[in-house]
This record gives sequence, structure tokens and C-alpha cells, in this order.
Amino acid sequence: MIFSPQSKVWIYQSNRKFTEQEAAEISDILNRFVDQWTAHGSQLKAKAEIFHNYFIVLTVDQDVANATGCSIDSSVRVMKEIESKYGLDLFDRFNMAYKIDGEVHVATKEDFETLITIKKIGLDTVVFNNLVQTLADFEQKWEVPLQDSWHKNIFAEQLNG
Repeated sequence: MIFSPQSKVWIYQSNRKFTEQEAAEISDILNRFVDQWTAHGSQLKAKAEIFHNYFIVLTVDQDVANATGCSIDSSVRVMKEIESKYGLDLFDRFNMAYKIDGEVHVATKEDFETLITIKKIGLDTVVFNNLVQTLADFEQKWEVPLQDSWHKNIFAEQLNG
């Protein structure tokens, strides 16, 4: 299925890595959800994917039908159910995800600051910009060096210290 570059994306980042079994089960839950996901009775052209066993990405091609408040609420309910069932936190925006040697890690904002201070994370470290809103931005601006991300402004003091 081909999606418009302007398709809307929502990224849910876990506070911990999914096990392989959890990822398979979560994929099943998500696939069942998107297969029946509607907005005002219209089937949404949607997909759900898991990346790096940390991220759940929902995509809706709004050229076909727009996600509405009710349909977005239903997706949040599914995420809350997944959180509860697997003991995850998918809504803490202060968890920072980054890559070192190709491996994804998640840290609290405070631990992330410490990693910058002790030079384990620098301007070239790849971080995840979960604020991207379109499929095009997801594909081009989701995994970026810290120096090209909003993270640089938030952690400027530590980076320059």
C-alpha cells in the first residue's frame, strides 16, 4: 500500500524495549485495530508499524479520509490498552531516545542531560524527533543528529558546558 507523503503520523515511544513476543503480539493488536479504524463511518487508509522494538507509528493517508477527533481518541485508547497490558509507558514525552553504535536507547530527560554532560552523547548522536507530523518528515527527519533536532535547544546549556 502506498501512502501520500502528507499522510499524518503519530509516534508512540516506549520507555523500554519490547521483547520479540511482545512486538509480535502488539503488531497483531495494531493490525486488528487499523483494519477496522474508521472516521465517521469511513474506513481510514491506515497502517501501524513497530520500529526498533521501541516505537509504534500510526500512519493515516488523509487524501483518502481524515482522522477525526473520535478516531484519534480510539487510537489513543488502543495505546492505553497496550500500555496497561504490557506494563509500558507510551506517553512520557520526557523520555529521550537516541542511538549509540546503531542501538537504540531510551533515557529520562535527567539521565539524557547527564549523558551529554559526561560526553556520552554529543551533537553527532542520532536522536529521534517524535514530533514529526507527516510521513515525508518521518522518513527524512525522524532519525537525525542531535545538532539538527529540537533537542539541541532544550539541552544547549549541557552541550555548550
